[in-house]
Amino acid sequence: MQFKLAEGMREAGRSDWKQLGDILGEAFAEDPINDWIFENPRAITSLFRIMADDIYTRQGFCHLIGDDAAAMWLPMGVTPDLSRMGLLRLVASQMRWGAKGALKRGMGAGAAMEAHHPETPHLYLFAIGTRNAARGKGLGKALLRPVLEIADREGWPIYLENSNPVNSGFYRANGFEQMGEPFPVGEGSPVMEPMWRAPAQIRKVSAI
Repeated sequence: MQFKLAEGMREAGRSDWKQLGDILGEAFAEDPINDWIFENPRAITSLFRIMADDIYTRQGFCHLIGDDAAAMWLPMGVTPDLSRMGLLRLVASQMRWGAKGALKRGMGAGAAMEAHHPETPHLYLFAIGTRNAARGKGLGKALLRPVLEIADREGWPIYLENSNPVNSGFYRANGFEQMGEPFPVGEGSPVMEPMWRAPAQIRKVSAI
């Protein structure tokens, strides 16, 4: 896919997996779902590093704005499945950094997300975020813009799971709507909000 990227924004390559993981690990350090699963920011960063290296820089597409903001996506028809080596790395990292039961909670959360994943073909936004010092500067919107533009042009819907209620307004302002009821990812967990963005043509028809 050819994106029209804003100034200062670039497509991440295979060698950028650590940077992607570090930015998103910081962005999600106080995220309700991730905090419930891992209870340790280092475990969260480790997860994002592994996902970036094993899935998103290989099978998906990722964008960076300096060392301040990052997003990881999958194109239509690609599922976010870890390789055998990626799974082994994840197990080892959570045994080292995760709190007691983190790996079991993480696996349960993954299964819950998979069960709620829509079957309709779509682009998938796995994660988007900024470092703490870069919040409030419009970088999240800048990261979304080139993908939303191509999705509207090609008629592609987009799906994401919102793991933090404070971000609902941001997503709604960019065309996403809640898709079904929020769901827990484990016993006693916070809820995940599934969100869907129809392409512009459909949103216009629905608004009439």
